[in-house]
Amino acid sequence: MQVVYPELAARVASLTSGETDPVALMATLACEIHHADDRFDWTGFYRNVGGETLKIGPYQGTHGCLVIPFSKGVCGAVARSGQAQIVDDVTAFDGHIACSSSTRSELVLPVWQGGSLLGVLDIDSNSPAAFGRADADALQGILDAVFKQ
Repeated sequence: MQVVYPELAARVASLTSGETDPVALMATLACEIHHADDRFDWTGFYRNVGGETLKIGPYQGTHGCLVIPFSKGVCGAVARSGQAQIVDDVTAFDGHIACSSSTRSELVLPVWQGGSLLGVLDIDSNSPAAFGRADADALQGILDAVFKQ
């Protein structure tokens, strides 16, 4: 099954309407996004806890890394730059952090709230080149709508 982004966006909007707690929103998004597409093998958030450090937040899938410094990995690159990263082959990404040996590709998006970096959304796939610009744009739109950038 492959995600139909307008349907996912409508479902997420309905489920999150009126909620302002970031952790509750992250938990709902992680669940809905993860189960929307067979390509998504790990879906979760890393929260910006200050000190150029990301810590694991709500997620779906096997365990994730507990702490990621801004200076490491794809998630750190997104936290530093504020720009989405689409990685077709994680072994080719210099400094990739292998939280799971089965991960082959990755999509990481910044999560903004009130102009500040709240964290990142990390989606891993066990298939190479699983993500494209359309995925990044649609998911960024959902994040921006939920967290009211």
